Amino acid sequence: MHQFSSQPADGRLSRTSAFLAALLCLGLAACTDSAAEQEAKPDRPVLVAKVHFEEIVPERTFVASIRPRVESDIGFRVTGKVARRLVQVGDTVAKGTPLAELDETDLRLQAEQADAELNAARTALAQAEAEENRSTELRRRGWASEAAFDRQKAAAAEARSRLARAERSVELTRNNLSYATLTADTDGVVTATLVEPGQVVAAGQTAVRIAELGDKEAVVAVPEALLSRVRQGEASVTLWSDRDRRYAARLRELSPAADPTTRTYLARFAMPDAGDDVAFGMSATLTIKGGTGEKAARLPLSALFNQGSGPALWVVDRTTGAVGLKPVRVARYDARDVLVTEGVAEGDEIVALGVQKLDPAQKVRVVDALVY
Repeated sequence: MHQFSSQPADGRLSRTSAFLAALLCLGLAACTDSAAEQEAKPDRPVLVAKVHFEEIVPERTFVASIRPRVESDIGFRVTGKVARRLVQVGDTVAKGTPLAELDETDLRLQAEQADAELNAARTALAQAEAEENRSTELRRRGWASEAAFDRQKAAAAEARSRLARAERSVELTRNNLSYATLTADTDGVVTATLVEPGQVVAAGQTAVRIAELGDKEAVVAVPEALLSRVRQGEASVTLWSDRDRRYAARLRELSPAADPTTRTYLARFAMPDAGDDVAFGMSATLTIKGGTGEKAARLPLSALFNQGSGPALWVVDRTTGAVGLKPVRVARYDARDVLVTEGVAEGDEIVALGVQKLDPAQKVRVVDALVY
């Protein structure tokens, strides 16, 4: 029978134990080095923003057009053929300035005819009055009948009426002749010309449109759902050509009926501060503000942290340097800011930049500026 020695097995166990002990020492050393590195890792510098709540003032914007408060359509008071148009769009005119002229040929003929009829009426009246005087004398002497006297008296009365009609006709034709020249009724600027030489126009047809210089307004179309906000809100106007300047505005007129096509209501806002640099026809943005009573904090958009579970903010504890992630409710997103209504408290300091690189176990250090 063979006997086996246990000496070789004991040697193998010793070598295995020694190897495992070496690995354990290396692992402990690595953990110690990692902890030391974690302790030695410097605090991350961060910029912070302080939370301050204010009442939300929602804004609603409308595309507006700058229009004059008073704009008049001016036309000839007689029918005729346009001989000349004396103004162009953009011309500034004073009251009484000639704007256009009609061909006066027919009007002059009518005036001359009226003058001739007036002369004939005067001659007829003189003859009728002479006949009336003779008839009166003959009647007084008893040489003329009562019927003959009445006829002469009626003829004289008719002649006087004819003369009166002729005088009115002369006055009317002279007026019509003067109407052949269209003049401005007020100081203003020409915004449209609607006739050209050679065109036959009717009496009252618009020939020139003039906007009075002075008061200017922003005109917008308002949907039905926003009528109350337009009536009660605070309005301002910004020109597209100068977005840095804001003009105060006041609702002056709101149409009582909706446009049948667009179903919107025309609103006109007075701009008392608009000067000569604000031209008619300019495009503008009308902004309506109105408070809701709800408060919100305006914070940088870069401070918002969201990895799918909703918006949140990193709140900094200056005492310990720790950061904590707090879910928040956002009322509105703007181009660079967000309005937060819940989740943070007044006076909290939140990380404003670099929030994607933070984790709850990391310490931070608040700085005035970051240097990259």
